[in-house]
Amino acid sequence: MASSLKNLSEYNPDEIPSASEMKFGIVVSEWNSNITNALLDGAIETLKKNGAKDENIIVSHVPGSFELIAGGRYMAELTDADAVICLGCVIKGDTPHFDYVCAGTTQGIAELNTRYDKPFIFGVITTNNLQQALDRCGGRLGNKGTECAITAIKMINLFWSLKNK
Repeated sequence: MASSLKNLSEYNPDEIPSASEMKFGIVVSEWNSNITNALLDGAIETLKKNGAKDENIIVSHVPGSFELIAGGRYMAELTDADAVICLGCVIKGDTPHFDYVCAGTTQGIAELNTRYDKPFIFGVITTNNLQQALDRCGGRLGNKGTECAITAIKMINLFWSLKNK
């Protein structure tokens, strides 16, 4: 479903497992920080609302969305995070740079999911303009950071439930 048809912050709290024993790594791009900081706020607020403890949320910043790949790998290898949420924002400009950054970042984060026994959550907003990004970081379409936090909780829960079978 297109995000323009769904509020990214809507979820049923009764369907979300407790995050009280889970540890989260969040890697945030500094590029378009007005957007990415709002995504970060939404993710942290949602994790806490669902039981995550402050000491179990590790936040690191990287220069841009492409660097989320290396930052995510460092987070996986150097911390005990159960999931890594990657937050970024790429807004289309006048050159093909947008296409390369989006494709590379998407592929890199997808590859991290296959290399580690923990989920890497893709929270990179890729939009045609600033207004579309604002709509998705706490504006009229909710906050993609919230959606990513819920996804991380559900994926950790899935991993743990399958691992313990």
